[in-house]
Amino acid sequence: MSEEKLSDSLIPRLQHTLSTCSQLVEAGDFTNSDQSITALVDFLNPISVSVLEEPSSLDLETTSFHILTEIHCFTTSPSTNQEVIDALSFELPKLVCKFALASKRCSEIAERVIAHLVTMCSPREMLPILCEALSSPSEMFRVPCYFSPLIGGLAKVIILIQRRQFEQVKAAIPVILGALKSVSLEADEEDKDTEELFQKAIAVADSIQAVCKKLEQKDQEKLCALLGMFVLQVMALASMAMGHNITSLLPIMLHLSYFLPFCGLSYVGLITGPDVDKFTTICGDEGDDRMAYFSHVKHGGSLAVIWVYKSNETSAAADADFEAVKNELQMNQTKRWLAIGMLKHVFSSVDLSWELKAHALDFLLCIMDGCVHQEIQNDNMDHSTYMPTLYTALQAIELVIIYAPNAVLRKKSFDALKKVLADIPSYLRFDILKALIQNSESSSMIAILLDCFRREMHEEHSRSISVTSGVSGAEVKYSRCLSFWRAGVLELVELVLKPPNGGPPSLPEYSDAVLSALNLYRFVVIRESTGKTNYTGVLSKDKLQMAYNEWLLPLRTLVTGVVAENQQDHDHLASDTMCALNPIELVLYRCIELVEDNLKHA
Repeated sequence: MSEEKLSDSLIPRLQHTLSTCSQLVEAGDFTNSDQSITALVDFLNPISVSVLEEPSSLDLETTSFHILTEIHCFTTSPSTNQEVIDALSFELPKLVCKFALASKRCSEIAERVIAHLVTMCSPREMLPILCEALSSPSEMFRVPCYFSPLIGGLAKVIILIQRRQFEQVKAAIPVILGALKSVSLEADEEDKDTEELFQKAIAVADSIQAVCKKLEQKDQEKLCALLGMFVLQVMALASMAMGHNITSLLPIMLHLSYFLPFCGLSYVGLITGPDVDKFTTICGDEGDDRMAYFSHVKHGGSLAVIWVYKSNETSAAADADFEAVKNELQMNQTKRWLAIGMLKHVFSSVDLSWELKAHALDFLLCIMDGCVHQEIQNDNMDHSTYMPTLYTALQAIELVIIYAPNAVLRKKSFDALKKVLADIPSYLRFDILKALIQNSESSSMIAILLDCFRREMHEEHSRSISVTSGVSGAEVKYSRCLSFWRAGVLELVELVLKPPNGGPPSLPEYSDAVLSALNLYRFVVIRESTGKTNYTGVLSKDKLQMAYNEWLLPLRTLVTGVVAENQQDHDHLASDTMCALNPIELVLYRCIELVEDNLKHA
């Protein structure tokens, strides 16, 4: 039988099934009426699956359109009893949304069916029905076209709720966010259906805002907090789904920004975290599993501020003075550190686009440029309490340096890393850098961090010479405040040249790290011997002997062996290996010479 004939035969059968349901419900035969509704579902479900499996079939699209039109005509008919509508309302939302996948016009009819059910049925009953429909589809139906009519229906239901608004909205929002999240992680960059889905989410926010305005102050405060959390989570999910298409994303972020002032959210409070934490406390009871659906509100808080920085339109919509925000972060070190800690959620997210991460880096560099450093070691504030936040933020920036798809973004992220490190008091910067090196698994990243370490030592050495340049005599003494010239530097060299798991380092895989470790060691030996100092302990006889026997000689044996193996080969891999080992050989032999010379005078 052709698709066209199939469509012609389906409609009379559908009409008969709906009529049977109606007659049984009106007669009060609830057992048989339930069976007839189940039969309706069983009859239509295989057809909806065919529509999903053959999205390009015009015949199936026509069939879907006729089925939805018939259901809409039946439910809106004046002759259809209210009890029949109530009975069908438990299954129709799921049923019509499956056929909404067929086309735009099918989606529009499905929306009209659900809108009519919302109008005719009790909001208290429709809320859980629509939520159940949102959370119940099989994996194949978890697409924007299925969810959009349901979320649009919830937007209409929420505004009709008369009692216990906060509790009922709090029950519905996690279901909505769950649907949005499932779509956002699988979204097509150019998918208009995804954009429409987030517009439906904005309609939900509009409805919650309208309800808020009608409540007394105490209830209003709780619902406003819930609205704020919802908006921030939607901002994050929309950015994950549409971050590659900034042009389409901008209107959504613009509209969402309108809600932030209404909820009492400030941009300084968002980017530093307390506003998000405050709303989490208001909305979340201890052990409330539903709060897991708000897992990206900190991403949203950061993105909200990034969009104000990026877009004048967003700034105007949110009534935000970005210059004031920037100035406060530049002048207040602790707030700046908290902001850096919030931005780590953007940098470390695998679901956000590189374009959004580039905007986040621009924002970070903006607040770091011209910031006021506070190199004070004895003030009343315990700076160390902020170090875990800064440490994890620096690790997130490292991910951008390592995985960024282009050199411009890698350079920008490296600049951000250096500026954040420079903002940390030097007496704490040593420990932060040391921890980053110890916990990095990337040879290139370890090399970059060791080079940062060497630059810090060079700058301290230069400053100390400047301070003592007027001292008479040949010997130049270091200033008392030296944060990097201490024994811990040798531990970092040993970490690379004599890995904790034993044996010399793996070459050529760890060539970058090995070269930087050797350069750092050479630099320390030269500076200490030239300045006739031994702050790091590198010139003591036992340290020189240990470096010679346990680091340098085993490394020389390894390098010599690898070079000998690759000299016999003439392929590209061997050539690359030789290029990586040549500079290591040069620095290694210079280190060996320095140690041998110093051992003579130890």
